[in-house]
Amino acid sequence: MGNAANDSSVTSPKQYQATQSTWDEIATSKPFQDLMATKRTFIVPAFVFFVVYYFALPVLVGYAPQFMSTKRIGEGNLAYLFALSQFFVAWIIAGLYVRAANNFDQLAKDILDKAEDEKGGK
Repeated sequence: MGNAANDSSVTSPKQYQATQSTWDEIATSKPFQDLMATKRTFIVPAFVFFVVYYFALPVLVGYAPQFMSTKRIGEGNLAYLFALSQFFVAWIIAGLYVRAANNFDQLAKDILDKAEDEKGGK
């Protein structure tokens, strides 16, 4: 059990070693800019959606208390259901991000592999 640190089958992720000028070249390259744009197309809308969704509860409770106090399930009203739904929405967004991040990771790996090939590392 405690032998995981000594187990040779457990490998750490490969670290890409480069000079600052190489990193600067990567950062200004078209594939890297495309990667950043791809990340933004997911992260910004997801962030905006969740912030609006999150603040909708206190806004609705404050400005439409009769609507939010409408009973739905037993003694549970819309405000409670909305509050509970925020947990599910957060998990759904997290799951979608994990799926998207797998694509981001592959794109980043491709960028590093290309930079390493150009450097003559392979």
